Amino acid sequence: MPSTALSSAICQQARLSRDPRFDGVFFTAVKSTGIFCRSICPAKTPLESNVEYFGTAAAASAAGYRPCLRCRPDSAPGSPAWQGSQTTLQRALRLIDQGALHYSNQAQLAERLGISERYLRQLFKQHLGIAPKQYALHQQVLFAKKLLHETNLPIQHIALMAGFHSIRRFNDAFVKQLQLSPSQIRRSPKQQPDDLLRLQLSYRPPLAWQSLLSFWQIRALNKVEWCTATGYGRSFEWQGHAGSFYVEPSTDNQLRLQLHYPAATEIWSLIRHIRRMLDLDADCNLIEQQLRQHPWFQQHLIEGLRIPGIWSLWEAGIRAILGQQISVAAARTQLNRLVETLGEPLPHQPEKRLFPTPRAVASSDLLMLKLPQARRQTLRDFACLMLRQPDASPEQWLAIKGIGPWTCSYASLRGLQHSDIWLGGDLGIKKALQQHGEHNSHQSLAPWRSYATLQLWFQTAAVSNNSPHTG
Repeated sequence: MPSTALSSAICQQARLSRDPRFDGVFFTAVKSTGIFCRSICPAKTPLESNVEYFGTAAAASAAGYRPCLRCRPDSAPGSPAWQGSQTTLQRALRLIDQGALHYSNQAQLAERLGISERYLRQLFKQHLGIAPKQYALHQQVLFAKKLLHETNLPIQHIALMAGFHSIRRFNDAFVKQLQLSPSQIRRSPKQQPDDLLRLQLSYRPPLAWQSLLSFWQIRALNKVEWCTATGYGRSFEWQGHAGSFYVEPSTDNQLRLQLHYPAATEIWSLIRHIRRMLDLDADCNLIEQQLRQHPWFQQHLIEGLRIPGIWSLWEAGIRAILGQQISVAAARTQLNRLVETLGEPLPHQPEKRLFPTPRAVASSDLLMLKLPQARRQTLRDFACLMLRQPDASPEQWLAIKGIGPWTCSYASLRGLQHSDIWLGGDLGIKKALQQHGEHNSHQSLAPWRSYATLQLWFQTAAVSNNSPHTG
């Protein structure tokens, strides 16, 4: 079974009704055909006696089932059944998606996480049904399958983008994982690609896209981010290469992604990072069911509100430090000065800029910022720490003078998309609680207090330019 929270009866009802709220939460495997599907698959529904349920596509594949070519399990959003409480697993998945097992082994990953290799394997087996290496390989193969379906890229290019360094290795892994060959997925000849990669990003509805867009619009940094009436885009640096993306709604449960990234390898990890930044794998129905039980949200709750992410923990830290105790507009002004002076031009779009690197901030006098000297020193000290220890957690930042719990918590919420951050000391949250006239405990909102924080910000119009929290 996918998890203790889902019974066979719930899964049966969800697949019979093709309920999109369960898309990616579980997968249905049909014993007679050897195929596994999403809950929304349009194919004829099999008898319950002929069905087996799995919590992940990787677990279904490991059991010997191959993916359906109609509903395409490679496009399903991820399952967050464990998301709220398993922070170690979240960090492990984040590092694997960034290529940790491509450049090191499982023991080194466990050491990086501060746990034993045995415990790492237990976490993956308990929550995903497979080993860490199996997870990584399966994600690569599923991403390659997605590219075969949705792009006109040659198979050789797709193999590289999915992190395979040889066609033979790619073909072997593809057949072993999916019981299908790449040529069986791509049956028609394809044209040569242009310089943009276009993909669909699935999510479980609802999605409060316009609310998120308004949040980003007010905080967007000149030349780094750009917002339109319908979409959001930004520049970024990923594994030493500069790129940009733009995303906007496509259908009721998909966003359309346009990606410009010059590197030909391991784009699968980049797409996973973009999904995480947009919080597309959140199960808002599950989260909001719990929030509605609290008095703060019984009368007013925005359905489908996700965590509006920031590209990196480094950038989130800089935004938080510069935004301490000032308005969104004032913080944005200071950040734009930093970008204009220290941000490098984007190679394929020289009118755009990248967010400044730790090295650039550490080596600057930061006189472009209209701040006390102590705040400039905090920025430089933070940059030096991130240069020495790129994996330094927000808790380690507290040793730096000028960085307190609020700064670390804000960066964790938007830079790591941590689901259970409570910003009770934030002025915007205090204002929201005053409107409720009560200060009920927030403990019952765990493990979704980040979403509660965002809901309260929106309740008090905290997305306005004059709001008393940072951007």
